[in-house]
Amino acid sequence: MQRKNFTEVTEFIFLGFSSFGKHQITLFVVFLTIYILTLAGNIIIVTITLMDHHLHTPMYFFLSMLASSETVYTLVIVPRMLSSLIFHHLPISLAGCATQMFFFVTLATNNCFLLTAMGYDRYVAICDPLRYMVIMSKGMCAWLVCGSLGTGLIMAVFHVPAMFNLSFCGTVVEHFFCDIYPVMKLSCVDTTLNEIINYGVSSFVILVPIGLIFISYVLIISSILKIASAEGRKKAFATCASHLTVVIVHYGCASIAYLKPKSESSVEKDLLLSVTYTIITPLLNPVVYSLRNKEVKDALCRAVGKNTS
Repeated sequence: MQRKNFTEVTEFIFLGFSSFGKHQITLFVVFLTIYILTLAGNIIIVTITLMDHHLHTPMYFFLSMLASSETVYTLVIVPRMLSSLIFHHLPISLAGCATQMFFFVTLATNNCFLLTAMGYDRYVAICDPLRYMVIMSKGMCAWLVCGSLGTGLIMAVFHVPAMFNLSFCGTVVEHFFCDIYPVMKLSCVDTTLNEIINYGVSSFVILVPIGLIFISYVLIISSILKIASAEGRKKAFATCASHLTVVIVHYGCASIAYLKPKSESSVEKDLLLSVTYTIITPLLNPVVYSLRNKEVKDALCRAVGKNTS
């Protein structure tokens, strides 16, 4: 009923990086380079995990699922962002914006819980190594992956329709994609309920995984400290270092972006944070897990050797 009181908005325009003026071409080159590296890295991880039987383990199964999710996640956001840096003020329909937000919420949530599943995998590997393959069976791995994606879908179904049931007056989104708060700011009506929903969803998606990962690592560290040899402790810490690096960057940026008070928001800070978790973090996964991982490097060498022989 409320929609009839306002001029119906049918499309949005992204403000994006227009405040950077002549530097937008430089940003385009930088972001395009990072995007190509991200796609290449994640595709290599998925391919090499499928091809090499040495990597057919729970840890690399979760890593390939995370790489697949990150690939689609960046496809949803980055190409349009790159286009807006060249062709300014590109419009996006209301339906297109809702679709982008739906995939963003689904995949961002999925990534958070996949990282949690990887934390649980490391906990079992270090704290209960003798039963590792029994606990982390194919069924358990599939259940954890499906649970992560299912949670993402539930959050999106709960969140996005409530957002686009609002009436909108503004058309200029102060962002480079259809993120939640920038779109919500364009509403003509009271958004208190939507803000409560958003904060509740964000708190659940960020704090629950952080809590579970924290518990996992408390148990992991206590087990590692009981290892007698320094070499054994070092090896155990090394198996967790890559995951912990990605977790700190991922949840650090997400927490600042979605759990900080609205009074501390600014367009420039929000853009910088969004660039970090939509462009930088997806690149971290293949870099951290591949370049620092001997097993992946050995698998790549085997694959290259087969192709050249």
